[in-house]
Amino acid sequence: MSLGFEAAGFNIGASVEIDPVHCAVHEYNFPYSATLCKSIVDVKTSEIEHSLSLKGFNQVDVIVGGPPCQGFSQIGKRQLEDPRNALVFQYLRLVKQIRPKYFVFENVKGMTLGNHHIFIKELIEEFTKAKYRVLQPYKVLNAADYGVAQNRHRFILIGVREDQNDISYPVPTHTPVHPQQISVFTNHHIGSRQAIADLENLETFLDEDYGIPFTDIFYNDYTKSLGYVPTADFALCHRRTITQKLVFGHSGSRHTIDSQRRFLSTPCGETESISRFFKLHPDKPSNTLRAGTDSKRGAYTAARPIHYSEPRCITIREGARLHSFPDWFRFHTTIWHGFRQLGNSVAPLFARKIGEQILHGLGIDPSCLVAEQLSESNEHLVCMNMAEACKYYGVTDVIGKRDRKVKEASV
Repeated sequence: MSLGFEAAGFNIGASVEIDPVHCAVHEYNFPYSATLCKSIVDVKTSEIEHSLSLKGFNQVDVIVGGPPCQGFSQIGKRQLEDPRNALVFQYLRLVKQIRPKYFVFENVKGMTLGNHHIFIKELIEEFTKAKYRVLQPYKVLNAADYGVAQNRHRFILIGVREDQNDISYPVPTHTPVHPQQISVFTNHHIGSRQAIADLENLETFLDEDYGIPFTDIFYNDYTKSLGYVPTADFALCHRRTITQKLVFGHSGSRHTIDSQRRFLSTPCGETESISRFFKLHPDKPSNTLRAGTDSKRGAYTAARPIHYSEPRCITIREGARLHSFPDWFRFHTTIWHGFRQLGNSVAPLFARKIGEQILHGLGIDPSCLVAEQLSESNEHLVCMNMAEACKYYGVTDVIGKRDRKVKEASV
């Protein structure tokens, strides 16, 4: 979400994240932003405002966030009072106290199903009391409809402060391929091959990631906007100072000969029967890329899709392409952390479309905005382990370590 809004023309003033490892990677990619490594429950408005002032920001135009919503209580009890929904309540608190001109609430599609609509109704009522107009009907949007090579549905709730201009949800720019359907769209959904074909013949790193010279990548019409040099969709992004002109993250896993045979024999667009991994279809968007579990819940790596032509799972960089991240954007050097960051993130091109709507509401002409040259980031931030990240931010490991007994009992 940070990258998408920066691409739309915003500065990322501050971010709040509880996981120190994820904080470190976000700080690497946004060195000009204030990083608050703590739970949103413990963050005070004054702390955010102070952090913003230290970075030279004096106003908040928009707050964006995706607080998890995990609990739904018995009938008759307000869902916002359920302790399992505390993070949503805290998001609401910060919006009420900081009073941004706009806010964006992002969550999974499942939040709109079943009795969840009761919770959404309560949430909208609270924002209305706080003098925000919430766009209705609220929508579930698919990132694939906005130029992302991945089917990724997300519930988006947008609020407008009562003294600000009304805006609308972004209009889709891409549509599925239906030969007999007449459509007003001019672009079809982006297939996996369009997003990652130019990485296909390059070496996949299995141990240490040495990086690929970006000059070795022959970008196609689609991926040139995701190239190493910020252009097109990412032209408004600030310029990162990077000494090594390398594309990192083309790192994968070793597979047994038997697994490789099964991967090859699995038809594109279907699920391999043993691993239950989905095999990409070259001409269709990827399935939804998911995050693995944290250390406390077993440290499982999420199921990664199988490459449509190679007998292997996709690499971090290929996953980043399917997610619409440009090649200069970095992820943690380990596959587990890297894919957790991908699976938990919002597709940047999708977020950019939402940001553009808000920028228009603010009356800002993006052609008048100028990208700045940023100072070089600390390379160690993208390879810190949990202990190092905790020490760097002066916090304890709130994520927790794996419980061996639970792990063994589940085998």
